[in-house]
Amino acid sequence: MKAGKKYLAPVIFLVIFEAVAVTLWLTKNNLFYLFNFSYIGISISLGLFLFIRKSRHARRITQLLVGLYMLVYLGLICGENMQIEGFWYYLFTGVFEAATIHYAVAKIFGPLIFGRGWCGYACWTAMVLDFLPYKTPQAPRKKIGWIRYITFAVSLIFVAALFLAKVGNIERIMFWAFILGNAVYYGAGIALAFLFKDNRAFCKYICPITVFLKPMSYFSLLRIKCNTDQCISCGKCKKVCPMDVDVTDNSRKRRNGTECILCMECVKNCPKNAL
Repeated sequence: MKAGKKYLAPVIFLVIFEAVAVTLWLTKNNLFYLFNFSYIGISISLGLFLFIRKSRHARRITQLLVGLYMLVYLGLICGENMQIEGFWYYLFTGVFEAATIHYAVAKIFGPLIFGRGWCGYACWTAMVLDFLPYKTPQAPRKKIGWIRYITFAVSLIFVAALFLAKVGNIERIMFWAFILGNAVYYGAGIALAFLFKDNRAFCKYICPITVFLKPMSYFSLLRIKCNTDQCISCGKCKKVCPMDVDVTDNSRKRRNGTECILCMECVKNCPKNAL
């Protein structure tokens, strides 16, 4: 019975995503949604299962399965702009499809359940950045997080300008914006990683998606918690955290609490299993 409880998390996540898949399939009368969310749910559940089985590459497997699917299949093959510009595009057209559904599930309402799990398990930008050598920050965090609000505003203004100017063939522009946008994201992300010696520098300072993720993640149901009776204050969890989160503080206001990507590095490295 106790052994079975270990695998409850992957089962729950699979059920949640299957519920979303079936609901969207029936309400939108589109079989694609059944395939899409079933695939993502299976990929995430597989990663959780492998983590429980103590696989070193559990998160990376899920990251590659979901990230490559969204980047290559949805983005390049299907021509859907799954970045924030695609979200604004569908929002302005008044259509609840593709990027708007993706953002609603993964980045706006989903974080109320799983926080910034998207960043740790599905983001195709972080998927590449996590291969770089600076998996843990080598220097103190910079106070330049305000840049994310500029990139957020620029993306909104860019798409709004296209509609206001009544530019033709906006769908084609969105496709090329996806390609060029990803090139810029990867270029900036890699440059910042080496400049700040921190693989996740782009996520901390530039990424516009965090404007949605941070406030919703504050109320996340899934959180890393510390058993203060078992904790020996060795500091290993803080040293291995790629997002500089103080996981020994169980309050909602803990340092960088809304930045946790549920990578579980702190859990794996805790010598007393206090997390």
